[in-house]
Amino acid sequence: MTNEKLGFVVSDYNADITHLMSKIAEEHTEFMGAKVAKIIRVPGAFDMPLAVRSLVERKDISGVVCLGAVIEGDTAHDEIVANNAARKIADISVQSKKPVSLGISGPKMTRADGVKRIESYAKRSVESALKMIRRLK
Repeated sequence: MTNEKLGFVVSDYNADITHLMSKIAEEHTEFMGAKVAKIIRVPGAFDMPLAVRSLVERKDISGVVCLGAVIEGDTAHDEIVANNAARKIADISVQSKKPVSLGISGPKMTRADGVKRIESYAKRSVESALKMIRRLK
């Protein structure tokens, strides 16, 4: 058993997808031998960076898992949201020297695509954070 503790940031937007992602990711974290220390729910993927920043500043958090689903609409809004969230999340990871994984599906994704990706994005985001934590020790 290891002592890695993850923080989760979960988008409430498209909650039918993201809350199931969160549940699967929590179970997978335990399966991988780690613990979830804190979950912060945010309105949407665009709102994640502030919550990520607060988690990486905690001494009891080894890394952060971001979970969200950005569904395509009639405009390019999904691309703006996903691209800016990803860029800022990556910046925070580098600045804090703590792994932050990007489990945000989309952009250019239908709701059906989002449902199909629930399990894979949930598990891969946990695995990515834990692999980076373990490799950077």
